[in-house]
Amino acid sequence: SVSAAFWKHLRRLGLQDFPCGLGSWSKSRFNARTSRRRGQPGLGADPARQEEAMLLGEESPEARMELLSDWHSPWALPPDCSPQDQHLREMAVLAPELIHGSKIFQVLRSLRIVDKGVEEVDEGLLQLEQLEELILSANHISRISSVNLPRMLKVLELCCNAVADLRDLCAQPPPELQHLGLGHNRLCDPLQDKYLTENFWPNLVSLDLSFNNFTDLLGLVSQLSSLQKLRVLVLQGNPLALIPTYRGFLVDSLPKLCILDDIRIGPDKRHQFHGLARQPELIRSEARVVVSVGEIKGVPDPSALQQLEVGSQAPVITYSYCVTYEF
Repeated sequence: SVSAAFWKHLRRLGLQDFPCGLGSWSKSRFNARTSRRRGQPGLGADPARQEEAMLLGEESPEARMELLSDWHSPWALPPDCSPQDQHLREMAVLAPELIHGSKIFQVLRSLRIVDKGVEEVDEGLLQLEQLEELILSANHISRISSVNLPRMLKVLELCCNAVADLRDLCAQPPPELQHLGLGHNRLCDPLQDKYLTENFWPNLVSLDLSFNNFTDLLGLVSQLSSLQKLRVLVLQGNPLALIPTYRGFLVDSLPKLCILDDIRIGPDKRHQFHGLARQPELIRSEARVVVSVGEIKGVPDPSALQQLEVGSQAPVITYSYCVTYEF
């Protein structure tokens, strides 16, 4: 589950272990804060006592921060860790009491669980009430229930999973969601495009549906046209992207779109494709694919073979190759 992967990730960060967290290496500093909150002078008020405590085995916050930032340090973060992980580690040094125990749930704004074998998005996520970004790419998620998603969520990335049905995701979707990433999944029409409307995603600005199995361009556009705030749309990799008028029809049908796949839509593109939305008869259920072979490796180059002399009795060797494409 996502919760299990989350706790495993936190243990990997070592937020309660040296040089982070609360321990003998930071005890006096934490006691000083606590005493000041209670109206007592505290250890931090006496420089002499503070220096004495440092001599007894404590490390200054500056020194411990250096251990986190130095890539040669055994406590440095692995290269694949996110900026959020770095922020948590720094907070665990400078203000460990703020992320101690369940308090960490109120601090997290972004959670990235990528390629961890996650299959279930469980209700444990609801503890992260302030979560705004959830990245769950490259896992094994086939269904996701929106009732287990934090309500403050603005970014949900589910790229490279096994999602084939959006019904559970659209039961109680996060109302403020601005980006929904569903690229490289198993979605197809006509059953799934009905969930891609403003009724479910009123604030959606960016939508990635690339490399699924959508084939009905007209049906999909009729649903997407209700998304009044949609500005970025990615559909490449779907069978419908092979339709010759695919790009022009979308540009003319969704006048507020700013980016489609890999192109930015400017006034010139609008003018170029103007009127295509009123000609659906141009959309055919067939496509043309042009394949160009740029380079072939691992076979002899005929142009490099030595030319035979005129009148030579040596046998002539010919080469032929077959290239097969599977669609």
